[in-house]
Amino acid sequence: MHNKKKKLSLFNLVMISSAFVISIRNLPTIADTQFKMIFFGIVAALIFFIPSGLVSAELATGWPKMGGIAVWVTEAFGKRWGFAASFFQWTYMSISVIAMLYFISSSFAFVFNPKLAENRAYLICAGLILIWLFTILNLKGLKISKQIATIGFLSGVLFPAIVLIGLSIVYLMLGNPINIDLSVNAKNIFPDFKDISTIVLLVGFIRAFAGIEGSAAHANSVQNPSRNYPIAILIVVVLGLLVNILGSMSVAFMIPQAKISLVAGVMDAFVRCLELFKLSFFIPLFGFLVALGQIGGFSTWLTGPVKGILELAQEGQLPPFFQKENKYGVPSTLMIIQAVIISCTSTAFLLFTGSINAAFWTSVAFSMLIYVSMYFLMFLSALYLRYKKPNVERSYKVPGKKIGIWVVSLVGMIGMVLAFIIAFIPPSQLEDVKDKLLVHYLILMIGIILVYFFPYLITALKKSKWNIKK
Repeated sequence: MHNKKKKLSLFNLVMISSAFVISIRNLPTIADTQFKMIFFGIVAALIFFIPSGLVSAELATGWPKMGGIAVWVTEAFGKRWGFAASFFQWTYMSISVIAMLYFISSSFAFVFNPKLAENRAYLICAGLILIWLFTILNLKGLKISKQIATIGFLSGVLFPAIVLIGLSIVYLMLGNPINIDLSVNAKNIFPDFKDISTIVLLVGFIRAFAGIEGSAAHANSVQNPSRNYPIAILIVVVLGLLVNILGSMSVAFMIPQAKISLVAGVMDAFVRCLELFKLSFFIPLFGFLVALGQIGGFSTWLTGPVKGILELAQEGQLPPFFQKENKYGVPSTLMIIQAVIISCTSTAFLLFTGSINAAFWTSVAFSMLIYVSMYFLMFLSALYLRYKKPNVERSYKVPGKKIGIWVVSLVGMIGMVLAFIIAFIPPSQLEDVKDKLLVHYLILMIGIILVYFFPYLITALKKSKWNIKK
């Protein structure tokens, strides 16, 4: 009876998975693809969202230890590759939260002065305050509770998304101009495949769906996982597509493409609607709610992947200096190093890229180069472990036996290689990135080389005395 109570229902799993992957901060990026967002959404679901959900479910039910991808890659290819996967996950988080910081800061600007959303000095200062405030809170063990994170998701993600979609419907019913071409023809629906810069925004869709592997940690706790987990993944895919496409379509309806801000586009759409309906006094409220929707996730991201690094550090993968925990059991040294890295990179992106939109996109592109590398290792590990350790019990397996795992893993790996290549190319819509193209390429190339090189440098320098565990 006790175990039954612990089993997650299908509804519970859908809610947990939705909280991991559904956000409104990606709506402006998706809106920038105009009517092509439907094509990009379907492609991202087929080559990434569905394969990563199915594969991570099989791995999580076979190896249900804390650590996720790092554990799975270690099981397949050993500690060196496991450390690399964990390091990729941590560096992805450190870079990805930069876009989150810009989004939170720009949303908060609408509480006080909307013009600040396009002010570099404000974004730098607000970002630094957020980084160090939540680092200090987490160092003291004052973590944002699951309840606050849940409230943040419902009030800062789901509620604003529903309101935004509802306002756009009223906007259209009142006969206001539509700022998107809805013509149903091949040119309007499909990107120009001869020009790679027109398909780069597929990266934004993949980023919008990243994180589904986090919910796979609950796969072993689900009632009838072989049936309920794939159903949950399908529901979350549909729900994610609806929120992202309908929400993004709402932004595209109300804001001309040339004026879409990748940082403040969601709030720009709210401002346009609320001013139209003489409800401007609600603007600060929505600025606060939208920012709140990301704060719980931001705090969680600061403490999540760093624990994986601590676990590996204490197994001897890093020197004792990095293994320190304070009296609250928090990896203090790693948390402070992480805060310094995020502070420096978030400031550098704003100072050295062409514009705020360029800074936002460069941070997105860099984080995705790292993340797709990690996912590639996950797909490869799933395929390898099906053959290397076939007798390990898995509550859920990718359907179709060996053919199924081959198809799903290969589709996933090909999708990750494609995403890696196109992440280097700035979107055709972002002219200000092209003005500083050399800087954009240098940041991405030097950054990814350092990220790849570091785990192997540390492994080469590793000493047996680093291991404090028996």
